[in-house]
Amino acid sequence: MSATISGFSKLSKSEKIDWIVSHYLSNSETAKHTIIQYFNSDSELQQLHDEFIENTISNYYLPFGVAPNFVINNTIYAIPMAIEESSVVAAASNAGKFWMARGGFKAEVLSTTKIGQVHFMYPGDFEDLKQYFDTIKPKLITDTKAITANMEKRGGGILDIELRTRTEDLNHYYQLHATFETLDAMGANFINSCLEQFAKTFKAEAEEHLNAPIEIVMSILSNYVPDCLVRAEVSCKVEALEDKGISGQVFAEKFVRAVNIAEVEPHRAVTHNKGIMNGIDAVVLATGNDFRAVEAGVHAYAVKNGKYTSLTHAKIEDGIFTFWMEIPLALGTVGGLTGLHPLVKVALEILGNPSAKELMKIVAVAGLAQNFAALRSLTTTGIQEGHMKMHLMNILNQFNATNEEKEFIVNHFKNNTVTHSAVVSEIEKIRQ
Repeated sequence: MSATISGFSKLSKSEKIDWIVSHYLSNSETAKHTIIQYFNSDSELQQLHDEFIENTISNYYLPFGVAPNFVINNTIYAIPMAIEESSVVAAASNAGKFWMARGGFKAEVLSTTKIGQVHFMYPGDFEDLKQYFDTIKPKLITDTKAITANMEKRGGGILDIELRTRTEDLNHYYQLHATFETLDAMGANFINSCLEQFAKTFKAEAEEHLNAPIEIVMSILSNYVPDCLVRAEVSCKVEALEDKGISGQVFAEKFVRAVNIAEVEPHRAVTHNKGIMNGIDAVVLATGNDFRAVEAGVHAYAVKNGKYTSLTHAKIEDGIFTFWMEIPLALGTVGGLTGLHPLVKVALEILGNPSAKELMKIVAVAGLAQNFAALRSLTTTGIQEGHMKMHLMNILNQFNATNEEKEFIVNHFKNNTVTHSAVVSEIEKIRQ
């Protein structure tokens, strides 16, 4: 079935579909129907989606949901989330409602510095290089004025450029390590444009000042932003945690122990942090930001001290339970998809058209809430009971259950444990 092709990108959309269907899909008519049925009936909207990426043949839908009842810094939010995993939105909603009655979430942005680097090789004397850098640094900044003018008008721009040596790790390897403030823009294109101009100026001027050549390897922003930090937390008196027949003290102690385990055991920490990212990624995606960049930066931060550990922390002190998290988040509310994707515009409006700093707080809170909900389930009823009830409809849809079958089986499992085999058994009973 497989095949190669030259000039695929030059084919029309329908020609691309026909080629894929004929060479890679066995049931061609069914496959083609599936691809086409996800087209948007609005031709202008479909063209907009087609032009987001290359070689588009269809749209891939994710559910777009809302988790209401979030109080963040005394403001009420309904948080939009785009995700396919069962129980994530429900868990976030439950956590939001739980803490609404206990003072809500607090969040603050600690710093917003972003990073970019020019990576280069230099086989000559370091002192010569350092002297050259000190001489050329003002020109590096001056030569980017055409790029930075608009950003500077809004209060952002280049913060600093440092020369860093990494020759202990790799022979002749150095960096121009630059820091930026990009305000409400995520800033990737802005940062990369500045870096490429740094590299151009740095190399061109080097010929007059250095006896050894500079080789520019690459110029690129970093998605590791440990100085673009936001903190989110919740706290209340321990007795206020009493819930579902469990005393506040017992709940708090068990909850703290669960967090402590994630702090010391990497196998648990990875799954623990994945749960945090369920909440974070869903909001990042809904608001048109880059969840891959966020994931990479957050997980790098989790290992910043040399061992992978929990991103969240918890304590009981003087009768007060506190649960908190500090994470790096480089987000934007202007540029990119934020001004193009219609649902992204809706998501941002639901959130009150936040600034990048406000969005950082909301996203961090969504992650903290998700983690709280998961640990609350794990340390009390167990996580599968709630998750499988939310997953029930997915199982029924896998077996093409009718509406009548769904209604009967959902009622049956209101008072019975949901497992895949138990659901299949009920379907078979009905159909017999």
